Amino acid sequence: MREDSFRPPLDADEAELAAEVFRMLADPTRVRLLWALVGREMSVNELIAHVGKPGPTVSQHLAKLRLAHLVQTRKVGTSVYYRLANDHVEQLVTDAVHNAEHLSSDTPAHHRPRLLRSSEA
Repeated sequence: MREDSFRPPLDADEAELAAEVFRMLADPTRVRLLWALVGREMSVNELIAHVGKPGPTVSQHLAKLRLAHLVQTRKVGTSVYYRLANDHVEQLVTDAVHNAEHLSSDTPAHHRPRLLRSSEA
């Protein structure tokens, strides 16, 4: 084993917090919401339309994601805009989705040429 790859044992509190992040990712609607927010900010109404779920359902999921510190909000007038909390959340969601693509396809979408991906939408 390489010396620079050694990691000290994970503190119990940190392990619990990490497990909470995975619990939040254990729901397909929450994953879809987080995926929609990769690289951009969206209003609640945009997210409702994007995931095709009822408003109260989306709002409940967004509240859980906010409590877990995976998303942040910005209010403008009566509209609330959501964005991913940080780059680590973006990387985690992107890696999870890309891993799922590998499990479900011989040629995952993220390995296809960009032009082909945009024409499939």
